[in-house]
Amino acid sequence: MFDLSALLPVLFKAFWCGLAALGFGMLFNSPKRALVFIFGGGFLVGLVKFILMLPSIGAGIISASFIAAVAVGLASIPIAHASQVPPVIFSIPSVIPLVPGVFAYRTMMGLMRMALPNGNEASEKLASTFQNGAITLFVIMGIALGVALPMHILRKKTVKGMASFRNRKFKLQ
Repeated sequence: MFDLSALLPVLFKAFWCGLAALGFGMLFNSPKRALVFIFGGGFLVGLVKFILMLPSIGAGIISASFIAAVAVGLASIPIAHASQVPPVIFSIPSVIPLVPGVFAYRTMMGLMRMALPNGNEASEKLASTFQNGAITLFVIMGIALGVALPMHILRKKTVKGMASFRNRKFKLQ
């Protein structure tokens, strides 16, 4: 059963994901009219990811990140067509909060610690470093596929092509 008391922390995390996405949208010089949608995409990413990772649902970080990226990829297509800008303007800044920074940091620290001369803990360090690296790799692959697949599957024409088609004058011959 879904626990409603866990929803407030999820909304809080989703809000901060939206703000992070908004910050990256501003950093990437996104159009001002797109910023509210970028915040909404970041909020959507956080909401989907953290709801799926609740103990009552139990999804892992890799699948939750992939599904959240798919949700933003799907949501960015109609928004892009309505606002006449490419969908990547909305989707890329929105998924940046999904990047697994902690796991990447632990991977790099593990690689550096393996260079130290502590022979007894080498296999434990190697296993931990490999696990963190694998999680980092699969989450990043899930983000990339989750954003790209909906755009490639569902988009029939580019936004620019649709704009030129809409502005074309038809003559009966």
